[in-house]
Amino acid sequence: MDRENSIIIGSDHAAFELKEKIKDFLLSRGYVVEDAGADSEDSVSYVDYGKKVAGAVSQGRFARGILLCGTGLGMSMVANRFPKVRAALCSDIFSARMSRVHNDANILVMGGRIIGDILAYELVRTWLETEFEGGRHLDRIQCIDL
Repeated sequence: MDRENSIIIGSDHAAFELKEKIKDFLLSRGYVVEDAGADSEDSVSYVDYGKKVAGAVSQGRFARGILLCGTGLGMSMVANRFPKVRAALCSDIFSARMSRVHNDANILVMGGRIIGDILAYELVRTWLETEFEGGRHLDRIQCIDL
């Protein structure tokens, strides 16, 4: 598996529809996508899916992941509990870009009840295409990643 071209994605029921759209968007751009669930709009706990995605990124099985729930708040809280995970909750293009440039975010989190699909596609595209700047920012990240 090409880690740089592979993405793990997960959502709860509240963002299931948006996850499916983003998955198709990623596949159309040549990414290999592993879907960690949820598999429907039936009520589930966001915690379970946040752990699956964040665990896979934390263990190095995937370089990047995407998480979605109703607001994105719960997923970002779960994901950031894992070592070496830097999950960024983004709902605007500037934040998505800066999460990569300054923070080398490895999980993008979005709120399915907050943003629409067109904005989500642009957030994903920006986040995937933006490189980490390094330098002084690397020193700061190393302080986080104890």
